[in-house]
Amino acid sequence: MTGTGRIDSEETLIQGYLAPLAAGFPGAFGLADDCAVLAPAEGHEFVLKTDAVAAGVHFFAYDAPEDIAWKALAVNVSDLVAKGATPLGYLMSLAFPEAPELDWMRQFADGLGEAQRRFGMQLMGGDTDRRDSPLSITITAIGCVATGRMVRRGAARAGDVLLVSGTLGDARLGLFAHQERKMARTIWKLDNAELDFLEQRYLRPEPRLALIEPLLEHASAAMDLSDGLVKDLGRMCRASGVAARVRDRDVPCSPPTRKVIDALEGWRQVGLTGGDDYEVLAAVPPGKAGEFIKNAARVGVPVTRIGEVVAGSGVSVLGADGSPLAIEQPGYDHFAQAPKRRKRRR
Repeated sequence: MTGTGRIDSEETLIQGYLAPLAAGFPGAFGLADDCAVLAPAEGHEFVLKTDAVAAGVHFFAYDAPEDIAWKALAVNVSDLVAKGATPLGYLMSLAFPEAPELDWMRQFADGLGEAQRRFGMQLMGGDTDRRDSPLSITITAIGCVATGRMVRRGAARAGDVLLVSGTLGDARLGLFAHQERKMARTIWKLDNAELDFLEQRYLRPEPRLALIEPLLEHASAAMDLSDGLVKDLGRMCRASGVAARVRDRDVPCSPPTRKVIDALEGWRQVGLTGGDDYEVLAAVPPGKAGEFIKNAARVGVPVTRIGEVVAGSGVSVLGADGSPLAIEQPGYDHFAQAPKRRKRRR
C-alpha cells in the first residue's frame, strides 16, 4: 500500500503491512490468530533473544524507516549468531506515539523484508499499540542449535585466545557523522565515501551469520559486542570467573577509523569503548585459534587476535609500551548515563 495519510486501523497495519512478512512461516497463520506455533527440529533446541530499540536512544525519529527496521532486527540476530544459533523467526511489538503514515509504514515493512531475506527468517507474530512515548520496537528473535551446543558467554577459560570479527569503533564514529556530518568532515578530514562507510556501519549493522559454524566448532565462549569491547569483555570475564588481557595495538580498526584515532586524542580509545559494533567476540582454545581464523577467512569474515584470557578478574588493556592504559569509560550503560541526542546537521 502506498499513498499519503496515516494508518486508519490496527487491522490495516497488521494485514496490509506485517502479514506479508509472515507469509513464509506457516505457524504464524497469516497473523490472523493470537499466537504462533513452532516446534524445534529433532535433536535441537531454541535460543531466544529479546532486545528493544527506541527513538532517541538507539535511533533517531527522523531516520529512514527501512534503516530503523533493519537495525531493530539485526541487533537481535547478532546475539543469536554469537550463540552459534541459526535464526528461524521473530516476534515483534510495535508501540507508536501516533498512527504511522502510510509511506512510513511501507518503507518500514520493506526494510524488515530486506533484513528477513538477508538473515533467513520470518515474522511469526507480535503486537501493535499506541502510547504516549517515542516509537519503540521490541523484537524477540528465535534461533535453533543442536541440543547442548549453544556457545555461552560464561565458558571462557584461562589460556584461551581472544578474537574479534571485523573492525571496531566504526559505528560510534558513524553516529557522530550521522548527527554532525559537516563537523565530522571538517575535524576528521575524511571524504564523503569514508563518512558514508562509517555512517552505514551505525545505521545497518551486519550480523556475522557466516561465523555460526566456526563458533560451534572452535569457540569456548562468545558474545556480540554492543556496548563497547572493554565493557562487554568484562561481562564475559565475570560470567566465566576469569580475567582478560588485550593489546590496544591489535584491536582492528577500519582505515577511516584509524585516520581519526591517529589524528585526534579524543577518539583514541573508540575501538576499545565505542558501542554499536555488533561484531563477535570469541574466546578460543589456543590449539584451535589458527583453524578458527582460517575457517572464518574461508567464509569471508576477517577475525583478529586481540589478547588472551588469564587467571584473575577484570580486563587490562596494554598500550604500545606494554603498560596498562587507563580506561575512563569502558562502554555504554543505559542507566549510568543519559544518551545525548541532538538535531542532525548537514
